[in-house]
Parts: sequence; structure tokens; C-alpha cells
Amino acid sequence: MTQVSTRDWQGLTLPTPGTFVLDTAHTRVGFVARHMMVSKVRGSFLDFSGSITVAENPLDSTAEATIQTGSIDTGVADRDGHLRSGDFLDTEQYPTMTFRTNKVTDHEGNSFTVLGELTIRGVTREIEMTVEFEGVSKSPWGQEVAGFTINAEIDREEFGLTWNQALETGGVLVGKKIKIEIEGEAIRQA
Repeated sequence: MTQVSTRDWQGLTLPTPGTFVLDTAHTRVGFVARHMMVSKVRGSFLDFSGSITVAENPLDSTAEATIQTGSIDTGVADRDGHLRSGDFLDTEQYPTMTFRTNKVTDHEGNSFTVLGELTIRGVTREIEMTVEFEGVSKSPWGQEVAGFTINAEIDREEFGLTWNQALETGGVLVGKKIKIEIEGEAIRQA
């Protein structure tokens, strides 16, 4: 196996310090929302960019990402159009969502608790994410690649996404809580 630039840290094999850029071909930025109180709708954003800076002390590492809101895709054109409208993301006025880390607050094994600032529709809120470091490897093309899985949950209404419709049977059409699910890879740049 070709060597990668790693180090041992508290029982984990982590990359040495450096900058990694998201590999958009091998990363999915997804979400899950409740629909009609009985099912879930899954979607993703297809256009995004981001980077991770691994620090000497891994707990000082940082990350940032920008997501193009108009790239939302749930597999249903009419629903995607509604999500792009002023009722939800208002993609004409707010073409991007952004995220940047504030700090890593805890870790257990390969799981890290990360606080960061998420901005949607011009509203910034601190959120907590669970980041699982999946490992580091060298691709057949000689690139050093780190893998990760991220999970979080937000209240969409805290970001001004308040549109909803009451159901005759009780409840609402769209749930308030949105689960964020990101699985991906990042390639070492430096």
C-alpha cells in the first residue's frame, strides 16, 4: 500500500496537518424532512464547495462550506420549485447557504462533536454536528483522501423557513425538524 501522511492521536490514525478540499464527485450533502406527519422526504444539494483544515491539535481543526441553494434536488420537479421559492429557500434572494466551524467540543473514538455557524436565508445560528472520521487513504491516482460522515438536526423555523399547511387530519404538511446527512471525501491540497 502506498503511504499516506498520517499520525497517531489518542488511538486514531489521522491525517497530518494540512488542507483538504471536498471531492464533490464523492460527497453527498443531504437532508431528511417529515412529510404529512407519516413519512420522510429525502433530498440533496448538488452544487457545493468546501474545505477542511487539519490542525496540529486535531481539536483545533476547522471547516467551511458553501452550498448553492438552487441546486436542491428531491427528485420531484414541482416540489423542488416550491423549495426554491420565497416560501422556503428563496434562492433568488439567497443563492447560498454557508457553514463554518467554531470549535470541536468533544470526541470519543472516531466521533467528534463540532459547533459551527450555519447561515440560511441570511439567518445565522450555531448548530451542533456529529462528525465521524472514516479514515484516510491514497487513491489510485496518488491523491490522499480523507472520509467522513456528518449528522445534525436543525429547526427550520429558526432560519425563517416557516411555511406550512395544516392537515385536516391534524398536524402539518412539513415537519419543523430537518436532519442533515453528509457523507463524503476530501482531497489533500497542501
